[in-house]
Amino acid sequence: MDKKRAKEVMDILEQTYPDAECELKYSNPFELLIATILSAQSTDKRVNEVTKDMFKKYSVPEDYINISKGELEDIIRSIGFYRNKSKNIINTCKTLVEEYESKIPDNMEDLIKLPGVGRKTANVVLSNAFDVPAIAVDTHVFRVSNRLGLSKSDNVNDTEQQLMKLIPKQRWSRSHHLLIFHGRRVCKARKPNCEECTVKNYCKYLNGK
Repeated sequence: MDKKRAKEVMDILEQTYPDAECELKYSNPFELLIATILSAQSTDKRVNEVTKDMFKKYSVPEDYINISKGELEDIIRSIGFYRNKSKNIINTCKTLVEEYESKIPDNMEDLIKLPGVGRKTANVVLSNAFDVPAIAVDTHVFRVSNRLGLSKSDNVNDTEQQLMKLIPKQRWSRSHHLLIFHGRRVCKARKPNCEECTVKNYCKYLNGK
């Protein structure tokens, strides 16, 4: 897809989802980081249900260092991969305390050094907490962008790079939310609701191109 058609697609999605935004509930960069780690292969709704009470009791990195992995596992047990996420959260908090004075880094290089933090999580934090232009490629962004032809790749890193080249930098963060909303509401993994899709005329998946 060329830049002109990509702009048309994003303009239509902008009109379709004017309320598109991050659906994780957080009040500061640290809470967003923890919520995003938890959200991997889970739903924002489930994460929000867990963090609603968790963030009242555990609000800074030091709080997580002072509990055991087992205690944290019990708190987040309803979220997928809770054992691995518990380990990563505790280790990330230790790193934040020991190396970053408990502050969340505002750059990709330092964020991806944290346990359990890859480019997707880092981009979510950079974009939403620090207003840094970024396209976080989760399963929804990956699926929708490849179906529409905005990208053509079998991995998230290449998809991110292709989207960054195709979409103007000032629209990166917004485009991330628009593609997620479309993926959650219409362009679902197993049964996409193509009849209600506002960008179906551009879709390679639907049109078999």
